[in-house]
Amino acid sequence: MYDWLVAAVLGIVQALTEFLPISSSAHVRIVGELMLPGSDPGAFFTAIIQIGTEAAVVVYFWRDIVTIISKWCKALVGKHDRQDPEVRLGWLIIVGSIPIVIIGLLFQDYIEGALRSLWITATMLIVFGLIIGIADWAGKRERTLEDMNWGQGILFGLAQALAVIPGVSRSGGTIMAGRFMGFDRPSAARYSFLLAIPAVVGSGLYGVAQTLGRSEAMVLGWGPTMLATVISFALGLVVIHWFLKYVETKSFAIFVWYRVALGIVLYILLGTGVLAAI
Repeated sequence: MYDWLVAAVLGIVQALTEFLPISSSAHVRIVGELMLPGSDPGAFFTAIIQIGTEAAVVVYFWRDIVTIISKWCKALVGKHDRQDPEVRLGWLIIVGSIPIVIIGLLFQDYIEGALRSLWITATMLIVFGLIIGIADWAGKRERTLEDMNWGQGILFGLAQALAVIPGVSRSGGTIMAGRFMGFDRPSAARYSFLLAIPAVVGSGLYGVAQTLGRSEAMVLGWGPTMLATVISFALGLVVIHWFLKYVETKSFAIFVWYRVALGIVLYILLGTGVLAAI
């Protein structure tokens, strides 16, 4: 029964942190280590439960997604204006998804192994927290998604690819890039969510396929993992709604300070032996 409790807690942690720029993979890794000392829930577990939170994104942005796909498909066969902003956004999401696919495949062994060291996680929490703070402060806040060009789409994608390192944060990386490029907070957040759908769903399905042949990779088992996925979906819907309302009027300062504080606490826990790095 303890595995089910751990899974439920990790599902809640995943939902509360996936959409905020504080790194869900870092939090799942840290809480997992605290509840299962010496037994990292694993990169596969993280990839699979992220399908739950991305399903929440699909539900929340369902109308946007249907519009983008519909117009993109029609434009592809010459039945819709190819300069339509929604058509361009569809292409930009495709282009922006390429970097994380390439990096994920090339560095899979590191992602599942060395990069999951909590020393690296603590460092990334602090370093990228400060960078996000600088980006949010320096951003001109004048561009929307309709202003995005191909180069910016690729830069968004490269920033998202950094999230393979626990502690960076998928939303944090893309929002950071967006703010540096002058996009307003709501636009950067919205594109971050849309861009994550192909990457996270693909990663999750790949994790499922890999785990089917490697039962030892499932630390908690399929039942608890599915429970965590369902919880992350249901709670994720609430968090998306709250976060998009929050960024309309607030800065990311609270998340920056939280990341730095968590990184420092993590250093202390590692240094005193309370947590194991790997």
